Amino acid sequence: MSGLLALLDDVAALTKLAAAQLDDVTAQAAKVGVKTAGILIDDTAVTPKYVTGLPAARELPIVWQIARGSLFNKLVILLPVAMLLNVFAPWLLSPLLMIGGGYLCFEGAEKIWHLFHPQPLPLDDDNPIDHAHLEKKRVSGAIKTDFILSAEIMTIALSTIESSTVWMEALVLAVVAVGITVLVYGSVAVLVKADDVGLKMAQGAYFEATRSLGRAIVRGMPTFMEIVAGIGTIAMLWVGGSIIIHGLEEFGLTFLGHLVADSSAAVREAVAFASGFLGWATEALISGLFGLAVGFVILAIISLGKRLFKRA
Repeated sequence: MSGLLALLDDVAALTKLAAAQLDDVTAQAAKVGVKTAGILIDDTAVTPKYVTGLPAARELPIVWQIARGSLFNKLVILLPVAMLLNVFAPWLLSPLLMIGGGYLCFEGAEKIWHLFHPQPLPLDDDNPIDHAHLEKKRVSGAIKTDFILSAEIMTIALSTIESSTVWMEALVLAVVAVGITVLVYGSVAVLVKADDVGLKMAQGAYFEATRSLGRAIVRGMPTFMEIVAGIGTIAMLWVGGSIIIHGLEEFGLTFLGHLVADSSAAVREAVAFASGFLGWATEALISGLFGLAVGFVILAIISLGKRLFKRA
Protein backbone atom coordinates (compact mmCIF):
# COMPACT_ATOMS: atom_id res chain seq x y z
CA MET A 1 0.00 0.00 0.00
CA SER A 2 2.82 2.38 0.89
CA GLY A 3 4.50 1.57 -2.44
CA LEU A 4 1.31 2.48 -4.32
CA LEU A 5 1.05 5.77 -2.41
CA ALA A 6 4.68 6.55 -3.20
CA LEU A 7 4.04 5.81 -6.87
CA LEU A 8 1.00 8.12 -6.87
CA ASP A 9 3.09 10.85 -5.23
CA ASP A 10 5.74 10.45 -7.96
CA VAL A 11 3.07 10.61 -10.67
CA ALA A 12 1.58 13.75 -9.09
CA ALA A 13 5.02 15.36 -8.85
CA LEU A 14 5.78 14.55 -12.50
CA THR A 15 2.37 15.92 -13.52
CA LYS A 16 3.04 19.17 -11.66
CA LEU A 17 6.48 19.41 -13.26
CA ALA A 18 5.04 18.82 -16.73
CA ALA A 19 2.31 21.39 -16.12
CA ALA A 20 4.86 23.92 -14.89
CA GLN A 21 7.04 23.34 -17.97
CA LEU A 22 4.00 23.64 -20.22
CA ASP A 23 3.10 26.94 -18.57
CA ASP A 24 6.68 28.11 -19.02
CA VAL A 25 6.65 27.15 -22.70
CA THR A 26 3.33 28.95 -23.23
CA ALA A 27 4.47 32.07 -21.38
CA GLN A 28 7.75 32.29 -23.28
CA ALA A 29 6.00 31.67 -26.60
CA ALA A 30 3.60 34.53 -25.81
CA LYS A 31 6.55 36.76 -24.93
CA VAL A 32 8.16 35.98 -28.27
CA GLY A 33 4.87 36.81 -30.00
CA VAL A 34 4.95 40.30 -28.52
CA LYS A 35 8.57 40.80 -29.58
CA THR A 36 7.81 39.76 -33.17
CA ALA A 37 4.53 41.67 -33.52
CA GLY A 38 5.84 43.95 -36.24
CA ILE A 39 7.00 41.06 -38.41
CA LEU A 40 3.74 39.17 -37.89
CA ILE A 41 1.62 42.14 -38.93
CA ASP A 42 3.74 42.75 -41.99
CA ASP A 43 3.69 39.06 -42.95
CA THR A 44 -0.10 39.05 -42.64
CA ALA A 45 -0.41 42.25 -44.69
CA VAL A 46 1.97 41.13 -47.46
CA THR A 47 0.71 37.59 -48.11
CA PRO A 48 -2.77 38.37 -49.57
CA LYS A 49 -1.17 40.00 -52.62
CA TYR A 50 0.01 36.57 -53.77
CA VAL A 51 -3.56 35.46 -54.52
CA THR A 52 -4.51 38.64 -56.41
CA GLY A 53 -5.58 37.93 -59.98
CA LEU A 54 -6.07 34.19 -59.45
CA PRO A 55 -9.40 32.30 -59.40
CA ALA A 56 -11.29 32.62 -56.11
CA ALA A 57 -11.46 28.84 -55.79
CA ARG A 58 -7.66 28.69 -55.61
CA GLU A 59 -7.22 31.31 -52.87
CA LEU A 60 -7.40 28.99 -49.85
CA PRO A 61 -5.33 26.20 -51.48
CA ILE A 62 -2.63 28.78 -52.26
CA VAL A 63 -2.65 30.07 -48.68
CA TRP A 64 -2.33 26.45 -47.48
CA GLN A 65 0.65 25.82 -49.78
CA ILE A 66 2.40 28.94 -48.47
CA ALA A 67 1.62 27.99 -44.86
CA ARG A 68 3.01 24.49 -45.40
CA GLY A 69 6.17 25.98 -46.92
CA SER A 70 6.43 28.35 -43.97
CA LEU A 71 6.25 25.47 -41.49
CA PHE A 72 8.96 23.65 -43.43
CA ASN A 73 11.14 26.78 -43.34
CA LYS A 74 10.75 27.16 -39.58
CA LEU A 75 10.79 23.56 -38.32
CA VAL A 76 13.06 21.73 -40.77
CA ILE A 77 15.59 24.41 -41.74
CA LEU A 78 15.64 27.35 -39.34
CA LEU A 79 15.04 25.63 -35.99
CA PRO A 80 18.04 23.23 -36.27
CA VAL A 81 20.27 26.02 -37.61
CA ALA A 82 19.23 28.34 -34.77
CA MET A 83 19.91 25.66 -32.15
CA LEU A 84 23.34 24.87 -33.62
CA LEU A 85 24.26 28.55 -33.64
CA ASN A 86 23.09 28.95 -30.06
CA VAL A 87 25.26 26.03 -28.92
CA PHE A 88 28.41 26.51 -31.02
CA ALA A 89 28.40 30.20 -32.01
CA PRO A 90 26.09 32.20 -29.71
CA TRP A 91 28.12 35.34 -30.43
CA LEU A 92 26.66 35.30 -33.95
CA LEU A 93 23.07 35.76 -32.77
CA SER A 94 23.35 39.49 -32.06
CA PRO A 95 24.96 40.35 -35.43
CA LEU A 96 22.39 38.17 -37.21
CA LEU A 97 19.62 39.96 -35.33
CA MET A 98 21.05 43.31 -36.39
CA ILE A 99 21.25 42.17 -40.01
CA GLY A 100 17.62 41.08 -39.80
CA GLY A 101 16.73 44.40 -38.18
CA GLY A 102 18.45 46.19 -41.04
CA TYR A 103 16.40 44.16 -43.51
CA LEU A 104 13.19 45.18 -41.72
CA CYS A 105 14.26 48.84 -41.81
CA PHE A 106 15.05 48.56 -45.51
CA GLU A 107 11.67 46.95 -46.26
CA GLY A 108 9.82 49.64 -44.31
CA ALA A 109 11.77 52.50 -45.90
CA GLU A 110 11.27 51.03 -49.38
CA LYS A 111 7.50 50.87 -48.86
CA ILE A 112 7.42 54.50 -47.72
CA TRP A 113 9.58 55.53 -50.69
CA HIS A 114 7.23 53.76 -53.12
CA LEU A 115 4.28 55.41 -51.42
CA PHE A 116 5.55 58.82 -52.54
CA HIS A 117 7.18 57.56 -55.75
CA PRO A 118 4.77 54.95 -57.14
CA GLN A 119 6.02 52.75 -59.96
CA PRO A 120 4.01 50.67 -62.44
CA LEU A 121 3.97 47.04 -61.38
CA PRO A 122 5.33 44.56 -63.94
CA LEU A 123 3.11 41.77 -65.14
CA ASP A 124 3.52 38.51 -63.24
CA ASP A 125 3.68 36.49 -66.41
CA ASP A 126 3.80 36.90 -70.16
CA ASN A 127 0.71 34.70 -70.36
CA PRO A 128 -1.76 35.73 -67.64
CA ILE A 129 -4.18 33.02 -68.74
CA ASP A 130 -1.78 30.31 -67.56
CA HIS A 131 -3.08 30.34 -63.98
CA ALA A 132 -1.25 27.14 -62.99
CA HIS A 133 2.16 28.60 -63.87
CA LEU A 134 1.28 31.92 -62.25
CA GLU A 135 0.13 30.16 -59.08
CA LYS A 136 3.37 28.16 -58.87
CA LYS A 137 5.40 31.34 -59.34
CA ARG A 138 3.42 33.22 -56.70
CA VAL A 139 3.71 30.42 -54.13
CA SER A 140 7.46 30.12 -54.71
CA GLY A 141 7.94 33.87 -54.24
CA ALA A 142 5.80 33.92 -51.10
CA ILE A 143 7.75 31.06 -49.51
CA LYS A 144 11.05 32.81 -50.25
CA THR A 145 9.80 36.01 -48.61
CA ASP A 146 8.47 33.99 -45.69
CA PHE A 147 11.90 32.38 -45.21
CA ILE A 148 13.50 35.77 -44.54
CA LEU A 149 10.77 36.87 -42.14
CA SER A 150 10.76 33.45 -40.43
CA ALA A 151 14.52 33.59 -39.95
CA GLU A 152 14.10 36.93 -38.17
CA ILE A 153 11.27 35.54 -36.03
CA MET A 154 13.26 32.47 -34.99
CA THR A 155 16.36 34.53 -34.17
CA ILE A 156 14.33 36.96 -32.05
CA ALA A 157 12.62 34.00 -30.38
CA LEU A 158 15.93 32.36 -29.53
CA SER A 159 17.31 35.59 -28.06
CA THR A 160 14.15 36.00 -25.95
CA ILE A 161 13.87 32.48 -24.53
CA GLU A 162 15.05 32.05 -20.96
CA SER A 163 15.81 28.36 -20.50
CA SER A 164 18.62 26.28 -19.03
CA THR A 165 18.19 23.28 -21.34
CA VAL A 166 18.56 22.87 -25.08
CA TRP A 167 15.46 20.70 -25.27
CA MET A 168 13.29 23.35 -23.63
CA GLU A 169 14.59 25.98 -26.06
CA ALA A 170 13.85 23.67 -28.99
CA LEU A 171 10.35 23.00 -27.66
CA VAL A 172 9.61 26.72 -27.23
CA LEU A 173 10.91 27.43 -30.74
CA ALA A 174 8.72 24.66 -32.17
CA VAL A 175 5.65 26.02 -30.35
CA VAL A 176 6.46 29.53 -31.60
CA ALA A 177 6.92 28.27 -35.17
CA VAL A 178 3.62 26.41 -35.26
CA GLY A 179 1.65 29.05 -33.34
CA ILE A 180 2.89 31.97 -35.44
CA THR A 181 2.28 30.11 -38.70
CA VAL A 182 -1.28 29.24 -37.69
CA LEU A 183 -1.92 32.82 -36.52
CA VAL A 184 -0.51 34.51 -39.62
CA TYR A 185 -1.95 32.26 -42.31
CA GLY A 186 -5.24 31.75 -40.49
CA SER A 187 -5.60 35.53 -40.51
CA VAL A 188 -4.59 35.65 -44.17
CA ALA A 189 -7.24 33.06 -45.04
CA VAL A 190 -9.88 35.15 -43.28
CA LEU A 191 -8.73 38.32 -45.05
CA VAL A 192 -8.66 36.88 -48.57
CA LYS A 193 -12.14 35.35 -48.22
CA ALA A 194 -13.77 38.24 -46.34
CA ASP A 195 -14.90 40.01 -49.52
CA ASP A 196 -16.43 36.77 -50.86
CA VAL A 197 -18.31 36.27 -47.61
CA GLY A 198 -19.45 39.90 -47.70
CA LEU A 199 -20.63 39.51 -51.31
CA LYS A 200 -22.71 36.44 -50.43
CA MET A 201 -24.21 38.26 -47.47
CA ALA A 202 -25.05 41.27 -49.63
CA GLN A 203 -26.70 39.17 -52.33
CA GLY A 204 -28.42 36.34 -50.48
CA ALA A 205 -29.01 37.28 -46.85
CA TYR A 206 -32.60 37.27 -45.61
CA PHE A 207 -32.39 40.36 -43.40
CA GLU A 208 -31.65 43.83 -44.75
CA ALA A 209 -29.25 44.49 -41.87
CA THR A 210 -27.20 41.45 -42.89
CA ARG A 211 -27.17 42.54 -46.52
CA SER A 212 -26.04 46.01 -45.45
CA LEU A 213 -23.24 44.48 -43.39
CA GLY A 214 -22.17 42.43 -46.40
CA ARG A 215 -22.03 45.52 -48.62
CA ALA A 216 -20.02 47.33 -45.94
CA ILE A 217 -17.53 44.45 -45.81
CA VAL A 218 -17.08 44.48 -49.59
CA ARG A 219 -16.59 48.25 -49.67
CA GLY A 220 -14.41 48.38 -46.59
CA MET A 221 -11.94 45.52 -47.23
CA PRO A 222 -9.61 47.45 -49.60
CA THR A 223 -9.30 50.29 -47.08
CA PHE A 224 -8.87 47.83 -44.23
CA MET A 225 -6.06 46.03 -46.09
CA GLU A 226 -4.32 49.36 -46.69
CA ILE A 227 -4.55 50.14 -42.96
CA VAL A 228 -3.12 46.72 -42.06
CA ALA A 229 -0.28 47.25 -44.54
CA GLY A 230 0.44 50.70 -43.07
CA ILE A 231 0.52 49.34 -39.52
CA GLY A 232 2.84 46.59 -40.70
CA THR A 233 5.24 49.10 -42.24
CA ILE A 234 5.34 51.21 -39.07
CA ALA A 235 5.82 48.12 -36.93
CA MET A 236 8.69 46.92 -39.13
CA LEU A 237 10.54 50.23 -38.69
CA TRP A 238 9.93 50.22 -34.94
CA VAL A 239 11.04 46.59 -34.47
CA GLY A 240 13.99 46.88 -36.84
CA GLY A 241 15.21 50.11 -35.26
CA SER A 242 14.91 48.77 -31.72
CA ILE A 243 16.79 45.57 -32.67
CA ILE A 244 19.70 47.58 -34.06
CA ILE A 245 19.74 49.93 -31.06
CA HIS A 246 19.90 46.99 -28.61
CA GLY A 247 22.56 45.33 -30.75
CA LEU A 248 24.71 48.46 -30.71
CA GLU A 249 24.47 48.50 -26.91
CA GLU A 250 26.00 45.03 -26.78
CA PHE A 251 28.96 46.39 -28.75
CA GLY A 252 29.39 49.28 -26.31
CA LEU A 253 27.59 51.95 -28.34
CA THR A 254 25.00 52.95 -25.76
CA PHE A 255 24.13 56.53 -26.77
CA LEU A 256 20.94 55.67 -28.67
CA GLY A 257 19.84 53.19 -26.05
CA HIS A 258 20.22 55.80 -23.31
CA LEU A 259 18.42 58.38 -25.46
CA VAL A 260 15.43 56.06 -25.91
CA ALA A 261 15.31 55.08 -22.23
CA ASP A 262 15.77 58.65 -20.93
CA SER A 263 13.15 60.08 -23.31
CA SER A 264 10.64 57.42 -22.31
CA ALA A 265 11.30 58.02 -18.61
CA ALA A 266 10.93 61.79 -19.07
CA VAL A 267 7.55 61.34 -20.77
CA ARG A 268 6.35 58.97 -18.03
CA GLU A 269 7.30 61.49 -15.36
CA ALA A 270 5.79 64.49 -17.18
CA VAL A 271 2.43 62.95 -18.05
CA ALA A 272 -0.07 61.75 -15.49
CA PHE A 273 -2.64 60.19 -17.82
CA ALA A 274 -1.67 56.99 -19.69
CA SER A 275 1.98 57.56 -18.81
CA GLY A 276 2.92 53.92 -19.47
CA PHE A 277 1.45 53.91 -22.97
CA LEU A 278 2.92 57.30 -23.85
CA GLY A 279 6.32 56.21 -22.55
CA TRP A 280 6.17 53.10 -24.74
CA ALA A 281 4.98 55.22 -27.68
CA THR A 282 8.00 57.48 -27.22
CA GLU A 283 10.33 54.49 -27.33
CA ALA A 284 8.57 53.19 -30.45
CA LEU A 285 8.68 56.62 -32.13
CA ILE A 286 12.40 57.14 -31.60
CA SER A 287 13.20 53.55 -32.58
CA GLY A 288 10.98 53.89 -35.66
CA LEU A 289 12.58 57.14 -36.79
CA PHE A 290 16.02 55.61 -36.34
CA GLY A 291 14.86 52.55 -38.25
CA LEU A 292 13.56 54.77 -41.05
CA ALA A 293 16.93 56.55 -41.26
CA VAL A 294 18.79 53.24 -41.37
CA GLY A 295 16.38 51.94 -43.99
CA PHE A 296 16.89 54.96 -46.26
CA VAL A 297 20.67 54.62 -45.95
CA ILE A 298 20.49 50.94 -46.96
CA LEU A 299 18.07 51.80 -49.77
CA ALA A 300 20.46 54.46 -51.08
CA ILE A 301 23.43 52.07 -50.94
CA ILE A 302 21.51 49.35 -52.80
CA SER A 303 20.27 51.82 -55.44
CA LEU A 304 23.80 53.12 -55.95
CA GLY A 305 25.12 49.57 -56.21
CA LYS A 306 22.53 48.71 -58.88
CA ARG A 307 23.46 51.78 -60.92
CA LEU A 308 27.18 50.99 -60.73
CA PHE A 309 26.48 47.37 -61.70
CA LYS A 310 24.46 48.44 -64.75
CA ARG A 311 27.20 50.83 -65.86
CA ALA A 312 29.81 48.11 -65.43
